Amino acid sequence: MSSLRGRVRRSTSALVSLLPRGRMLPDEVWHRRHRAIVRVAGLQALGLVVFGAFQGLGPVEVLAGGALVLAPLALAVPSGYSRKLRSAGASASLFTASTVLVQFWGGQTEAHFHFFVMIGLVALYQDWVPFSIGLGIVVVHHGVLGTLEPQFVYSHHAAMAHPWRWMVVHAAFVLAASVTHLASWRLNEQQGLRDPLTGLANRTLLQEFLTRALSRREEITVLFVDLDDFKNVNDSRGHAAGDQLLLAVTERLRACVRGGDLVARLGGDEFAVVLHGGEPAARRVGERFLASLDQPVAVEGHQLHVHASLGTADTSTLCQQRSDLDSAAELLRNADLAMYWAKSSGKNRLVAYTEGMSAAAQDKASLRDDLASALEEGQFEVYYQATVDFRRPAGHPGATDQSADRAKGYEALLRWCHPERGMVSPLDFVPLAEANGSILAIGAWVLRTATRQAAAWTAERGYPVSVAVNLSAVQLASDDVLTVVRDALRDSGLRPHQLTLEVTESVLVGDLEAVSARLAQLRSAGVLVAIDDFGTGYSSLSYLRRLPVDTVKIDRSFISDLATGGSATLLVASIIELARSLGLDVVAEGVETEQQAGVLRNLSCTYAQGFLYARPQPAQELATAPGAVVPEIVADPSTLVPR
Repeated sequence: MSSLRGRVRRSTSALVSLLPRGRMLPDEVWHRRHRAIVRVAGLQALGLVVFGAFQGLGPVEVLAGGALVLAPLALAVPSGYSRKLRSAGASASLFTASTVLVQFWGGQTEAHFHFFVMIGLVALYQDWVPFSIGLGIVVVHHGVLGTLEPQFVYSHHAAMAHPWRWMVVHAAFVLAASVTHLASWRLNEQQGLRDPLTGLANRTLLQEFLTRALSRREEITVLFVDLDDFKNVNDSRGHAAGDQLLLAVTERLRACVRGGDLVARLGGDEFAVVLHGGEPAARRVGERFLASLDQPVAVEGHQLHVHASLGTADTSTLCQQRSDLDSAAELLRNADLAMYWAKSSGKNRLVAYTEGMSAAAQDKASLRDDLASALEEGQFEVYYQATVDFRRPAGHPGATDQSADRAKGYEALLRWCHPERGMVSPLDFVPLAEANGSILAIGAWVLRTATRQAAAWTAERGYPVSVAVNLSAVQLASDDVLTVVRDALRDSGLRPHQLTLEVTESVLVGDLEAVSARLAQLRSAGVLVAIDDFGTGYSSLSYLRRLPVDTVKIDRSFISDLATGGSATLLVASIIELARSLGLDVVAEGVETEQQAGVLRNLSCTYAQGFLYARPQPAQELATAPGAVVPEIVADPSTLVPR
């Protein structure tokens, strides 16, 4: 029996889903329209009493007709009732007025036109319930009353002789008028419910879809999609190329979902998918989509690599005390939070919403607010970590007995000393700075500070001291980056070849040709370029042949595995060998043990950096830090510069 009820319920739901429906009106708009319709219904009751009196009807019949019109308003007025019940009461009053008018007018044909005026009026509700009320009243009035007292319903003999046949005719016209009204509403509204570029649902339609699904107590999951580093494509290739990329991504996303799922574009490079079912179903769709992005996208004759961060949230994450409208917003917000968690965890992955993400998001928002004033209030510092030269053996002029390795330069590292939190990790605040654009001002400050410091060391020590500064993807994509670098060199007096600009390997994933062109511009200014975190999976060794770079920095994750041998040693050896064939220097990051250093020397690695030699320190502490293995730069006599 329960299975039969389930089949009937599913069949009914499928049938209802085929019916054209108007938009879900905002509360304020619905209540304003409802109040107007109730006033019309009340005025009609009064008007019918006056009309009946002029027709010469008895006072009892006239007052009964007016009372019959007013009675359904008992459901329409109370504010505690649902929208559907209140609209049903108002609609019943309007259509009852039509039947009373026909009755008072003795079945006059023109009186039936009142039905169609009422259909136009209840269309303001943009819902099927009022039309269903009207259709039901037509059936009862034209069929039942037309059989009992046909002379008061119909004005011609054919209808009086066959009242049910003519009831079907009238009902068909009422139904057709109802469908036409709602279909016209729906078609007109579609223009404001679709994204003009992709044709996907927009945020408004997504909100309505979620609200309706939640009102039916369906189990649904939202998959939130945000493309990684999409802004770089717009900045380097232009918005036309960005639009082509969005269209290609849209097609891949559509190919991963099922027929009953809704795909929406929320704006920019953000998408959302509403899926029927729990989190496992959304995870399968998300993983298929991520896999589809492994293939590059052809845009204006170029192969662009694009990745995405995905977050999911299902109905089990909702607070049960909220309304359907609030629950829809909460579900979308939870999926959005999970997506940002995926982005902050390294991008190109899918994360499901869990409790605690909201608190973490609030903490991150607080950190973002504090970041806005951190630069102005002088909370940032630049620390420096030495890079040692493996090519300087013990016994080299200037060497001591403390170590066979000597520094060839320093890497400038940004640090944030928060007045309340203390030291904040760059992994926490740099993504926030990149997201809100403040990394441009912060990065320019780091460049100016580091170049001034390197120039000061050069003047103090009498030989060139080099410095490496990290550039974020946002800085690299900025049209002002070349001007910022040149201004920093000019103001500090540092020679261009003493500055190395480091970019992470991840910036190559968006548009290799555009990045290569920007790096070539920077090198034209005389500075050196290094690829940081090399080997983390975004690019291949073959990319090195196409990039205008001088140095490759091997990611610390490979260095930490050197002691065990195996694949890590083989990969590091391959990078070093390829770099040597291309005339590039190699820096091994994260060297912490003598065993790691020994393997790197045997592999003929050029430089190394890590806690084995020096920890990041403020400039004033470099020469006085206790236990520092690398107290200062040691240079060849040929590199000395006049004081």
